[in-house]
Amino acid sequence: MKIIENFSDSKAISSNSEDFIKLYKPSTGEEYAHVPKTTRDEFEKIINKMKLAQPLWANTPITKRSEILFKFKNLIEKNFDLIAKIISEEHGKVFSDAKGSLQRGLEVVDFACGIPHLLKGNHSINVGTNVDLFDIKQPLGICAGITPFNFPAMVPMWMFPLSIACGNAFMLKPSEKVPQCSLKLAELMSEAGLPDNVLTVVNGDKNIVDLILQCEDISSVSFVGSTPVAKYIYTECSKTNKRVQALGGAKNHMLIMEDANLEDAVNGLIGAAFGSAGERCMATSVAMPVGNIQKPFMDLLKEKASKIKVGESLDPQSEMGPLITKEHKQKVLSYIEKGVQEGAKLELDGRGISLQGYENGNFVGPTIFNNVTDGMTIYKEEIFGPVLSVLNMNNFEEAIKLINKHQFGNGTSIYTSSGSLARNFMKNVQIGMVGINIPIPVPMSFYTFGGWKGSIFGGHGMHGEEGINFYTKRKTITSRWPDDVAGASLNMPTMK
Repeated sequence: MKIIENFSDSKAISSNSEDFIKLYKPSTGEEYAHVPKTTRDEFEKIINKMKLAQPLWANTPITKRSEILFKFKNLIEKNFDLIAKIISEEHGKVFSDAKGSLQRGLEVVDFACGIPHLLKGNHSINVGTNVDLFDIKQPLGICAGITPFNFPAMVPMWMFPLSIACGNAFMLKPSEKVPQCSLKLAELMSEAGLPDNVLTVVNGDKNIVDLILQCEDISSVSFVGSTPVAKYIYTECSKTNKRVQALGGAKNHMLIMEDANLEDAVNGLIGAAFGSAGERCMATSVAMPVGNIQKPFMDLLKEKASKIKVGESLDPQSEMGPLITKEHKQKVLSYIEKGVQEGAKLELDGRGISLQGYENGNFVGPTIFNNVTDGMTIYKEEIFGPVLSVLNMNNFEEAIKLINKHQFGNGTSIYTSSGSLARNFMKNVQIGMVGINIPIPVPMSFYTFGGWKGSIFGGHGMHGEEGINFYTKRKTITSRWPDDVAGASLNMPTMK
């Protein structure tokens, strides 16, 4: 049985732990590897090495840091299909989705390559008599990232490239369900020339999470996952005065107005709701058609969703792969049963899928509920699967009130031909990321990714300017240099 390793000293290292987590292939259910639960002693040894490495890295010229990131970017591009294959095999998303998610991560690396410009400070001369004022951005020290199973490459790449570019050392704790991609990324960073122990990978489950949260040598924690865990991390980090960016759950709504291009809206919704089997925080899980379009909208939606080919993740014909684990599949199935029990109309049932040769895979097909109300469990909670709830709206005002009322505030979108309506929506919806005739409003790497309300804790989003500010601390310097003999002899003219 393959044993997953940690990463330290610029190489894979075996753990001495006798406690392991079993990994199963999402498409077949076959057990294929064991992940060690790294021990406290191993964790502390890695931290001590990082404490020695970080000051040296912080003093490395900023252009040298940028050069290493450029080399890392090139290595990602050379190994693109290999990394995407690792993502597909360990997560289950189809190859095209894996490549798309890797590309979004690579865009953050591209942004981080511009770190010499991004770390520039401000300077004001003569704020007082012979007094100058300026500020500088300095690294925090050791930073940590705790990443989810659904994006084995993209989410880690939201974190460690920026943190390292800013002069920090970074400990990555990947999801125990998808550890191999993080190890490959760490190997490529080392190959690019990153010094020993500036980037480490430590495997485990909650045992390692708690060691990270309790460690006083770690200055910040970045997290993406469920809202209960995000809240827990935010609370625990406050005990050791850590900075936190903790992104939690979502329930993203798409509002489809009567004047919308219906074909365009449904095509966008198909990918947004069922891409990556709905296992993404920006998945559209609620559709809100308004008025007279409700029946033609549902007819077209069912027609297109029923044609989605569910299959093995590396099959080039597959458009949607399996869920991550049997346990998660059962959780999604329980939500479907709950929707039926609570009275929603099951328009398309994704249960009972069995693929020849993959009978033990974690497959659930596209599932659509109609006539959902805001009191139903399938509306209130994040399902994280290919389950779409349709709430039929009477008008724009009713819809935006419902969206703003929800506990989550990650992303939302509107489809309309009206500029004034779109502008009204953009200004008044209480959501962090908004799309106008765009199904998944994920910002580019030079803007910040982050929701509102119960979708974020700590107030810091990922990448963009906010990412740079998160991984640095600002120091402000007020300076005055009294005239000396040499300076006085210059007889500099004064302004009159």
